[in-house]
Amino acid sequence: MKLGAEVVTVSCDTQFTHLAWQREEKELAHVKYPMGADPNGKVSRMFNVYLEEAGVPLRGTFIISPAGQLMNIAVNFLNMGRNIDEILRQFKANLYLAKKTDEGCPSKWKDEGDATLKPSPDMVGRVHEALRK
Repeated sequence: MKLGAEVVTVSCDTQFTHLAWQREEKELAHVKYPMGADPNGKVSRMFNVYLEEAGVPLRGTFIISPAGQLMNIAVNFLNMGRNIDEILRQFKANLYLAKKTDEGCPSKWKDEGDATLKPSPDMVGRVHEALRK
């Protein structure tokens, strides 16, 4: 599936550790996106996910528009994995909302054609009803 995105992973591991992981870890065997090394934590600190006292970053996922605007941020603790289906849902929702700026994508929205909302003061307390129409 092509959505016009560029995927880059960044970790505080070195490029040599990334290479070893890709060679040895079957889950990474077919990775085609760049894996950026941030061994001094500069990028992690820039995104405010570096734990100074532990010397490691939290797990952050950032969706950034081509214009450099931060669209989504999710930060997980060290032992919590990320869900690619949820990241993809958020990415597609941002693409959709860039075209439909007067709409909102509820938490169960997955793809174009799914129910959306028209945010307004009248919507307060009526989201459930609006999604059932």
